[in-house]
Amino acid sequence: MHIPPATVGVVIIGRNEGNRLIACLDSLVSLIPQVVYVDSGSTDNSLIEAVNRGAHTVSLDITQPFTAARARNAGFDKLVKLFPSVEFVQFVDGDCVVNPKWISTAYDFLIGNAKVAVVCGRRRELYPQKSIYNDLCDHEWNTPIGEAKACGGDALMRVNAFKFVDGYKASLIAGEEPELCIRIRQAGYAVWRIDAEMTLHDAGMTKFSQWWKRAVRAGYAFAEGAYLYGSAPEYHWVAESKRSWVWGFVIPLIVLFMLVIHPLAGCILLLIYPLQILRLTFKSKQKNKEAFLESIFMIIGKFAEAMGQIKFWCNLYFKQKSSIIEYK
Repeated sequence: MHIPPATVGVVIIGRNEGNRLIACLDSLVSLIPQVVYVDSGSTDNSLIEAVNRGAHTVSLDITQPFTAARARNAGFDKLVKLFPSVEFVQFVDGDCVVNPKWISTAYDFLIGNAKVAVVCGRRRELYPQKSIYNDLCDHEWNTPIGEAKACGGDALMRVNAFKFVDGYKASLIAGEEPELCIRIRQAGYAVWRIDAEMTLHDAGMTKFSQWWKRAVRAGYAFAEGAYLYGSAPEYHWVAESKRSWVWGFVIPLIVLFMLVIHPLAGCILLLIYPLQILRLTFKSKQKNKEAFLESIFMIIGKFAEAMGQIKFWCNLYFKQKSSIIEYK
C-alpha cells in the first residue's frame, strides 16, 4: 500500500550517538519527510547532522533530568505541531537503522487492524558477532509473533491512541514502553508484534561493565513496573522482580550466613547456581554452547538486577529522583 506523504511522521531520540545517528537519519529522511530528532544534551555534532539531513530538531533543557520517555514526548509534541495531519508516528532510537520496507509494512497492518494501536517487528543487533553482550541483546529482541503486552523503543503507533493516554510517563528512567502499552491496552487497544524486519540496533557493548549497567537498569525497571502495576490484572514484572530478589539477593544472603555457621553446608548450597545454569541450558531449544553462555549471563544478571531493585526502593523511600542509567 502507498503511504500518503502526510500520514506518517518519525520521532528519533538520541544522545551522543555519532555515526549511529547519521545511519539512522539516512535510513529515514529519504522515505518520510516528517522527521523530528530530539537531542538529550549531546556534546557531539548530533544536532548539526540532523539539521543537515532535513530533520526538525528539539534540544531538551539540560537542567531537567533526561529520560527516553521525556524525549519521545517532546518529539511527539513537536511533530504534531509541525504536521497536524500526521496519523501515525514511528518512534526510533538513534542507534537504530530502519529497514526500508518496515514503515509501509507496519502502516498496512495498522490500516487493516483498527483496534491495534502499536505495532513492532523484529529488531536485530547490527554486530552480534562483536561481543557476547551484543549477541545477548539480539536474542532479547527476538520476542514472540502475535498480540503482545508491550513493544520496545522502536514501534509505529496511532497518534490518536498516543494522545488519548497522554503519551509516555516522562519520569520513568527505564521500562517506559511497557508502561505506555499497559495504558494503551487498558484503553481498549491492542499491541502487536508482526513477522517483519524492523530495525538494526547497535548496542555497542564490548565490556562487561556496560552489560552490567544495562542489567542494573533492567532491575530498576522491574521494581518500578511492579510498584506501579504489580496488582491484578497486570501483575506487571512481578515474576521478574521476584526472580531478581531470590537469585540476586536472598540466596546469596543465606549462603553467606551458612558459610559462617556451617562452611560445608554453605559450599553445598552454592551449587544451586551451576545447577540452575544447567537447568536453563537444557530448558533452551538449542541446548548448545550458546545456550549455556546465555544461561550463565542470565544468572549473573540477577545480581545486577537486584542492585537495580535496591536502587529503586531506596530512591522511593528517601524520595530521591534517579538519573538515567547509561551503559554506552
